[in-house]
Amino acid sequence: MCGIAGWISYRENMRQKVEILKAMTNKLSKRGPDASEIYTSTNALLGHRRLVVVDPTGGGQPMTRECGKNPYTIVYNGELYNTEEIRKMLLEKGYSFNSYSDTEVLLTAYMEWEEKCVEYFNGIYAFGIWDEKKKKLFLARDPLGVKPLFYTIKKDSLIFASEIKALLVHPEIDPVINRDGITELFALGPARTLGSGVYKDISEVKPGFYITYDVTGMKMKQFWSLKCVPHTENLNTTTEHLRSLLIDSIERQLVSDVPVCTFLSGGLDSSGISAITSNYYKRNGKGILNTYSIDYEDNEKYFKVNDFQPNSDSHYIKKMVDFIGSNHYNIVLYINDLSNALREAVIANDLPGMADIDSSLYLFSREVRKESTVALSGECADEIFGGYPWYTRKEDINANTFPWSKSINERKNILSGEYKNLPVEEYVAAKYDETIREVPKLPGESMFEQRMRELFYLNIKWFMITLLNRKDRMSMANSLEVRVPFADYRLVEYGFNIPSEIKFCDGREKGLLRKAFKGILPEEIIERKKSPYPKTHHPQYTLAVQKWMREILNDSSSPILQLIDREKVNEIVETGGQSFKKPWFGQLMTGPQLIAYLIQIDIWMKEYKVKLT
Repeated sequence: MCGIAGWISYRENMRQKVEILKAMTNKLSKRGPDASEIYTSTNALLGHRRLVVVDPTGGGQPMTRECGKNPYTIVYNGELYNTEEIRKMLLEKGYSFNSYSDTEVLLTAYMEWEEKCVEYFNGIYAFGIWDEKKKKLFLARDPLGVKPLFYTIKKDSLIFASEIKALLVHPEIDPVINRDGITELFALGPARTLGSGVYKDISEVKPGFYITYDVTGMKMKQFWSLKCVPHTENLNTTTEHLRSLLIDSIERQLVSDVPVCTFLSGGLDSSGISAITSNYYKRNGKGILNTYSIDYEDNEKYFKVNDFQPNSDSHYIKKMVDFIGSNHYNIVLYINDLSNALREAVIANDLPGMADIDSSLYLFSREVRKESTVALSGECADEIFGGYPWYTRKEDINANTFPWSKSINERKNILSGEYKNLPVEEYVAAKYDETIREVPKLPGESMFEQRMRELFYLNIKWFMITLLNRKDRMSMANSLEVRVPFADYRLVEYGFNIPSEIKFCDGREKGLLRKAFKGILPEEIIERKKSPYPKTHHPQYTLAVQKWMREILNDSSSPILQLIDREKVNEIVETGGQSFKKPWFGQLMTGPQLIAYLIQIDIWMKEYKVKLT
């Protein structure tokens, strides 16, 4: 994985602006600590920071290749999982290759098929290609949005980068937040509207979209979307088909010239990935798999069973480690580190995020990176195969809003007088309704099945992308590449069209996925009730964030005080979050996590010198 940046202008001589692009690119050094290069031409600057994973000598970027004496140059962040299939097709068309990197294959694919190249890719990617002859830029982002790509248009220039922090280095881009941005933070946050960069004039290429930019301006087009097709397979055939797709997706993502490890929580998703990876390693003589789990100081002592977290992970992790025979590393996070890392998590994300759910992943990734460069993780299975409570609770199925974010009135109530008139309810309703209108429908489906299709679509387009953003920023801030096999677009397309009665077979959340893992996992793991990403239950964490937020409230220079009702927030702080009855977001952002989110807003406004308009 890498970091990319670029600046295209048809009015200025870009060769005179190289130092600006260098500064932008260097801001992405943690995404790519191994190498840094800049491509320069009269109208284009392209920058790249490299994390070496495949082809250390032949995969350097920016990479330029010629076709008919016309040079094309690419900067690319990602991995193609069908590199060899595409390479074979291009060889048959007469192309030759100087390396075995996927970068060269991707660039050559564009030279052959231009914008249609994305229709051939299976992978995670965000890239820019400059066609020197046509003076044209092509930007594209993978179907599920695993890799980020932000951009802005200023004075007839298009400027892009992997992360917002690199854009903000540019002298013409300021960290300004208008009322829409504030509404995003308090109505939807830590989720974001697809395409929104929250900051004024900063946008993100939407998942499954590409952009072209030339002297005529910018054009945007969607190249991938979920479609409805009838599902004609029975339960047994569906199970076999799904198992085949899972194994293929996971094994494709094991291609690397550096060691690959897996995250292991003892849950169904991470256990399935770890078991299939371990089996592949054994068959191919690749040695013993390294697995990593996360835990917290004294968590067994303070863990309390609830509807969202019915059991702790330790027993199931040991079961899996014994079953697959991995080299296992249990990483224990300490409370002071967890609260202190809220700052690092904000800087990694360029925005407030999922509080200690972010900071814990940041610290975890830092430890994993000491031994590994590439990891596989189990995100996206819950969204695709129905792992969350809101897929089965009647009140959530029938809710007319995002089921993971129902605290709309409570969110609005913590805003200050000046911002209490923000159209929070209307904003959320508009985003929800807009998404519902996008959902494809299959003629003849029952009302219930249509509603379930809507729920799965909402989760894929909103909740899943929030978790993918978190995973990318926290891991890449530590120069760790994390791959997500469940985000293979083939799995998503297939899962989207499986009827609910099959998806929830045996009356269980993720019933079909459990069935697909039979024979691959121990029965105890298959039957384990869904438990989300672990968080700390230590009372010391609550005390730590209460103390920090009190200091913020008592400091008249704290920038968040411009936005919040101080009295209302003080009540939340003094009750440890208990006065805010509903989860702020998802299953985990409750109580101390809400306080930590407000702390992150203050950190962000201060560190980024955010200007409100």
